[in-house]
Amino acid sequence: MASRVFFLSCLRAVGSYRSLSPRPRYPSMPKYPKGAKASVAADGGGDDSGATPQEEEEQEKKVALFSVLGMTCGACAGSVEKAIKRLPGIHDAAVDVLNARVQVIFYPAFVSEDTIRETIDDAGFEAALIKEEVKEKPTLICRLHIKGMTCTSCSSTIESALQAVAGVRKALVALATEEAEICYDPKLVSATQLTEVVKDTGFESILITTGEDTNRVELRVDEEVDGRSMSMVKNSLQALPGVEDVNIDPALHKVTVSYKSDQTGPRNFIEIIESTGSGRLRASLYPEGGGRELHKHKEIKQYYRSFLWSLVFTIPVFLTSMVFMYIPGIKHGLDKKVVNMLSIGELLRWILSTPVQFIIGRRFYTGAYKALRHGSANMDVLVALGTNAAYFYSFYSVLRAATSQNFKGTDFFETSSMLISFILLGKYLEILAKGKTSEAIAKLMDLAPEIATLLTYDNEGNVINEKEIDSRLIQKNDVIKVMPGGKVASDGFVIWGQSYVNESMITGESRPVGKRKGDTVIGGTVNENGVLHVQATHVGSESALSQIVRLVESAQMAKAPVQKFADRISKYFVPLVIVLAFFTWLAWFLAGKFSSYPKSWIPSSMDSFELALQFGISVMVIACPCALGLATPTAVMVGTGVGASQGVLIKGGQALESAHKVDCIVFDKTGTLTTGKPVVVSTRLLKHMLLRDFYEYVAAAEVNSEHPLAKAIVRYAKKFREEEENHVWPEAQDFISVTGHGVKATVGNKEIIVGNKSLMLDSGIRVPVAALEILAEAEEMAQTGIMVSLDGEVVGIITVSDPLKPNAQDVISLLKSMEVKSIMVTGDNWGTANAIAKEVGIDTVVAEAKPEQKAQKIKELQTSGLTVAMVGDGINDSPALVSADVGMAIGAGTDIAIEAADIVLMKSNLEDVITAIDLSRKTFSRIHMNYIWALGYNIMGIPIAAGVLFPSSRFRLPPWIAGAAMAASSVSVVCCSLLLKNYRRPKKLDTLQIREILVE
Repeated sequence: MASRVFFLSCLRAVGSYRSLSPRPRYPSMPKYPKGAKASVAADGGGDDSGATPQEEEEQEKKVALFSVLGMTCGACAGSVEKAIKRLPGIHDAAVDVLNARVQVIFYPAFVSEDTIRETIDDAGFEAALIKEEVKEKPTLICRLHIKGMTCTSCSSTIESALQAVAGVRKALVALATEEAEICYDPKLVSATQLTEVVKDTGFESILITTGEDTNRVELRVDEEVDGRSMSMVKNSLQALPGVEDVNIDPALHKVTVSYKSDQTGPRNFIEIIESTGSGRLRASLYPEGGGRELHKHKEIKQYYRSFLWSLVFTIPVFLTSMVFMYIPGIKHGLDKKVVNMLSIGELLRWILSTPVQFIIGRRFYTGAYKALRHGSANMDVLVALGTNAAYFYSFYSVLRAATSQNFKGTDFFETSSMLISFILLGKYLEILAKGKTSEAIAKLMDLAPEIATLLTYDNEGNVINEKEIDSRLIQKNDVIKVMPGGKVASDGFVIWGQSYVNESMITGESRPVGKRKGDTVIGGTVNENGVLHVQATHVGSESALSQIVRLVESAQMAKAPVQKFADRISKYFVPLVIVLAFFTWLAWFLAGKFSSYPKSWIPSSMDSFELALQFGISVMVIACPCALGLATPTAVMVGTGVGASQGVLIKGGQALESAHKVDCIVFDKTGTLTTGKPVVVSTRLLKHMLLRDFYEYVAAAEVNSEHPLAKAIVRYAKKFREEEENHVWPEAQDFISVTGHGVKATVGNKEIIVGNKSLMLDSGIRVPVAALEILAEAEEMAQTGIMVSLDGEVVGIITVSDPLKPNAQDVISLLKSMEVKSIMVTGDNWGTANAIAKEVGIDTVVAEAKPEQKAQKIKELQTSGLTVAMVGDGINDSPALVSADVGMAIGAGTDIAIEAADIVLMKSNLEDVITAIDLSRKTFSRIHMNYIWALGYNIMGIPIAAGVLFPSSRFRLPPWIAGAAMAASSVSVVCCSLLLKNYRRPKKLDTLQIREILVE
């Protein structure tokens, strides 16, 4: 249960939409001062009765940021956080160990910044106030959907234009997803201005999200909205507390509202709209599939329609030029002259091919113009040049034939029209295939149920009404009823009922998890048996599901370093092809002019100029920059999507590329190789005293520590007080936490020290031989011995064991078979570390290592030429996770560790380390295959199109066939990437899982 709560908090940290943890670490401590939230305490689950007190509350709050020196681990963070939260008037506090900062939200009427600073100082750390009212994010991440990109040249042009804007820190444009992700400073540039920049480059852009900490909802107004009603609707909505922005599109009857979910929600907006304009307006949620999905379907339909219309004109052109000319009766009719030497066949082909060239093929002209206007060249330029050369030469032939009585020429109208038709077919198939690469995101989004049952309570807390609503209308603090077999509609916590919930679709955990009052649930999971009443806490873009979708989307946006290879080629590819096409035409033309080849080589239907022109056009249209541009992003998209479905969240192409090279993995011990849930296995007393009294002292000291071993001891100590429901441990005075060693305190006039041997020796306490023997015995059994002293004398030793994770030994063995070296680095003592390493089969061990020493070990391994991955779960692992080539965080770990990692193992299973490496290897194998195909196609296709085989075999590639081959190359690359969807993790891992089930 706790692991999933941590996982949700980490996903929200990755999404960067909230600077504080989603729920306080110490629920027993009051978040609000007495009376500050009296009216909200009786909140009935979704009504707005507490709106006014809440608004006053927001006005009273202040935010202060402190720098804190001396924090080194999670225990330090826990001490600081706990000390602050004990103060009256503290709303919340978040501790950032890595950056040595603490952010506190407080009520100035009850506590001051100086008091908070002094409290941190009293906890044993040095604090200083940095600034107040930290409310604005320094940078935001904006996402745009971009229409009209055809190759990497287009995406590079847009990327360069965005990078040149003042205030833009970083811009990524992905051809495969047709999206841009821009990190920008909202003080210098707005998201609307960024949209305009993209439009200025000649591409259509649609704003997906501005990156601000708000939700957005699109509403449809069913009636015609005049200017006056529109103004009334906008003003009424803007007057609502929590509404950030309102945009109205009268043409689409659409109202877009940006709002803060903790103050208002979509049901309020619908109510406001319907109460405006004498109640004649009716509002509802805008149909799903809006935005980029709507444009994607529209684009598919446009290409399909264009292709069908091009066939209507192209098929007759093809028949009159290629088929009917061999049917005597029809040939005679087509050869009849209309004007001078102009035949009926030529006239028909000219009339039929003109709409294909200038109306249906208009998109290629506009695309070429936009590219050339910005000093770049793309696929559209090649298509426009090739088809224009064929069309206008044929048009010249028609004019000459119409004005001359003895001119005999050949037209190539079928070349231009068939070329455009085949390219449209290729683009249509390519867009269909690219849509399938993002199916993983679509499946994740489909997990959310469409309908939810909203409960209404009376003042006494009794349910008085049930109402089915669209799940997108759920607001914060609403209470939702979840029936057996139904899906949980939003993130929240259970306020009534108990059941088992299947969370496998989110966390990957196959076993249903028990839920009862107070437990958290995740939106999109399935309720197994009992009825649950769930109070919504995170809705819309704040939900865990939305955060996972956002993480996968960001991963698919990030470029792999290998993509730079294609980007470099694309800069020079089109100009080089144009030059090659020109010299191909020139070489063949001059060869024919000077009779360098026999006249018999020239087909009877054309002359040497026309033969040279056909070779030149074939070279121009067979070259395909699109296949190179799609080779990497499509494979990365499918790979990251497959990883998400397997419970492995990969943060982009960089992580994938590094992971496939990994030949050394560094494992943390606690929580990574072991379960991270230590238990007390034995207690040895060296002095005569009751075990109950012994643990009374120990628990009184350890209850103030956040260390996992301390929590295990406190849990065990409670067993001696089972007869008491809410036992209160004696107060510990002068409490000191010594990082990595233990704690000191004074309990009941007795000085108690709980920790390792080093702490005892540093405190001047003599360690008896019997105690040393017990410690050595514990270490040999992979257990941790904790010494306890009272008034300077060792009185007992507590032995704690952290069990190994299932299959840890098998995973290490499998890694060896994959030629990946395994190393364990831990802060635990050498004896326990060596025992654990021996049990799992790890030969190299580094023990008693501090966080910075773990990172240093990573750097040493990298210096020796190894590509290193680090697998960890705690705050103390984050420096090593950042230092490693690939950081893998256990999903149940801390949010700071997951923020620092490149790959998140959602199921917290060690087997997924192998899955991540194997998937990355398969993905990059596919990328290499894509590049071999794309480059091989161009390297072989261009010479063939240029007529290299013609002298020896008389084989030449007609331009329309070259165009079809070009279209097919892009489709084949995307389809090759789609084969990754059939990925199955190594079979050896399945046998491990079966063995685990049999053991259980």
